[in-house]
Amino acid sequence: MLPTARCLSAKPAGFIKRSAEELSRLSRIAWNSEALHTPTKPYTLLDFEDESTVAGCKTMADRAVGGFSTASLDYIPADPSTNTPAHARFHGSISTKLPNNWRVERTGYAAFRNKDRGFWLFGRLYWDVDPYSYLALRVKSDGRRYTVNIQTDSIVETDIHQHRLYTRHHRVQNQTSRDNLPSYSSEAAESPELAETLFPRGIPPSLSDVPPESTIMSSSAATSGGTRWETILLPFHSFVRTNHGLVVEPQTSLLRQRVKSIGIGLTDRVEGPYDLRIHRIWATNGISEEEFEDEKRICGADALPIDEGVRTGWRGDSPSDHPEDKGSQPGGAGKTKGLKGLRSEWE
Repeated sequence: MLPTARCLSAKPAGFIKRSAEELSRLSRIAWNSEALHTPTKPYTLLDFEDESTVAGCKTMADRAVGGFSTASLDYIPADPSTNTPAHARFHGSISTKLPNNWRVERTGYAAFRNKDRGFWLFGRLYWDVDPYSYLALRVKSDGRRYTVNIQTDSIVETDIHQHRLYTRHHRVQNQTSRDNLPSYSSEAAESPELAETLFPRGIPPSLSDVPPESTIMSSSAATSGGTRWETILLPFHSFVRTNHGLVVEPQTSLLRQRVKSIGIGLTDRVEGPYDLRIHRIWATNGISEEEFEDEKRICGADALPIDEGVRTGWRGDSPSDHPEDKGSQPGGAGKTKGLKGLRSEWE
């Protein structure tokens, strides 16, 4: 079977192109002296409007150990009639059925991540997100308990830093805060014995069912009449170090200068289909004017407002010139984060 022209064009960038793109990016940073101040522009990591980005990802499921869960990542073209951008569709079915293998005691997972980014002129290619506070994701969720996974060039290669992907459609059990989000079936709850094994010192806030206050989500996304595109900002400092699904002690900070891969997984062990749409994943210090254009176009009235700290370069508490910017961040409507507030997120 011969590859089509579309398949060939969607292949990940080769060595020369990767080197040229990275040199161009670093030259732009040096020319604009961006390394001398806190970045106000976004740093795109995975842009699924580009079909080659989807081709540069791999899926994983418990079928690798004899399970029956499935995972697919498909490229979905833009649909101007519904104002839907081109994006990736992560979908499949979760099954907790055990294979005829006595070594396998637990199944029911699926995930995807980008493939190894390869090499460029100066060695292996990594993402350096050290100057940024947040990992931003624009998604359209079915409400299941997805987890964002980040792998770095750490000493223990199998370590993964994780954070729950909270959205306004995120289904939680016995919800008592954060806008009374709908609940999911009690079948998805882990047993006390398993929870004690996974979280020996208690469930970390960023992996719990209730979104912590540090998570930034759109303020008014509807939870009825169908899901919508949402943008979620997850603080890098809140990611939890895990190994094979177990929280590792002592915790170590995410090695932001050498990020190898970013992906999303589903381990809620609820049988049935799942469907998550992902438009883009990027690093940011808050929604800038540049990001807001796409944000408003795709998310509409539920778009995250421009971060006043980003707008002013964290020079101080200046009032917003735009009424739609109010209420954008936790801790008060229209509150400027300021340099002090930004530093507190890095600590």
